[in-house]
Amino acid sequence: MNISRGPQAFPRSEYLRRLGSVKFEMGRCDIDALVVSDQHNITYLTGYTALSAYVPQAVVVSIREEEPTFILRRCDAPAAIHQCFMERDKIVAYPEAYIGNPDKDGYDAVVDYLEDVGLASRGIGIELCCLPSQSAEKFRMRLPSATIVDATKAVTWIRLIKSDLEIAVMREAAAISDAAILRAAEVIRPGVREADACAEIVATLVRGANGKPGSGIEGISLCSSPRTGTCHIPWSEDVFRYGSQVNLEIGGARYGYCAGLMRTYTIGSPSDRLRRVHEIQVAGLEVALDAIRPGATCSDVANAFNRSIEKRGLKKETRCGYAHGIGWLEPTASLKDGDMTELLPNMTFHLMLGNWIEEDFGYVISETFRVTDSGVEVLTTAPRKIFEI
Repeated sequence: MNISRGPQAFPRSEYLRRLGSVKFEMGRCDIDALVVSDQHNITYLTGYTALSAYVPQAVVVSIREEEPTFILRRCDAPAAIHQCFMERDKIVAYPEAYIGNPDKDGYDAVVDYLEDVGLASRGIGIELCCLPSQSAEKFRMRLPSATIVDATKAVTWIRLIKSDLEIAVMREAAAISDAAILRAAEVIRPGVREADACAEIVATLVRGANGKPGSGIEGISLCSSPRTGTCHIPWSEDVFRYGSQVNLEIGGARYGYCAGLMRTYTIGSPSDRLRRVHEIQVAGLEVALDAIRPGATCSDVANAFNRSIEKRGLKKETRCGYAHGIGWLEPTASLKDGDMTELLPNMTFHLMLGNWIEEDFGYVISETFRVTDSGVEVLTTAPRKIFEI
């Protein structure tokens, strides 16, 4: 019995729209075939979210073909058939003999495919920065007649502006984030292990919100006193204590899209220092949101926030956020001084205002937002407060 195609995150027309934008860029760069190996770009172009990027795989977009071709490990091919929008013949499985083989790997199968379909001597775009140097050299050595073009972020920049369908999915992810933040306020208690509280938070991220379950788990950062000066540390075996501060960063996930959200909790009353930092940061957050509109730049938003907190005696060393969507980070635009990327409708960002001030003290708050035709829509809605337990 053949595996059937599962529920699709988006209609076929949405994927063809995305491919149309990619092919336009390919034509502009004189590329006949684009080899996409970044796992998030593969999700964007096909709908595939299964965890198989630990071995070589790639989607090949041909400027002459309506659908892309996905070349991946044989045991993962059924997942691609189930998740991807393409017809079955666009899923090409390479044999297990290529796994753990010092002489051949899955990228040899990609090169074989390019040769088989007559693209080996054409302009070929490759996400070179996504490949180990030996794999990048393999494409050059085995395709001597091709014109190799570095197309590392060609698809990633196209992803920066979302469709209305993508925005709808991100709203679903944001609702899951909100639910998990509220659940955390219920399970963070004196004497409870950090690990046990995280188990409950993860359960909410999986169960989802409004009847929409989470379809993946993004990284979770949770720290309690005296580790609140850390920014990317997981939960520990320690227990929460009276007087503890807890910083939490999570992101609900739907079909590979996520919506980051950070909040700060205290067991007992916040210290005067924490309360003051919170008030300054929330005021800065609101100023940053007011600066968001089409035509403004990423730098404008960051500078508005930084000016706001600095005149109140606080500084933030790290950037204020980044493009956000499929996966946690879309490595294109940053909300930081000097990034002149112009904001356009349906760009989405994680306005990440975590502030790690000293080794043993930091504070977190964030929102995921969308640029609208006239301003901003904040997708996450959890209260902007210190959650007092």
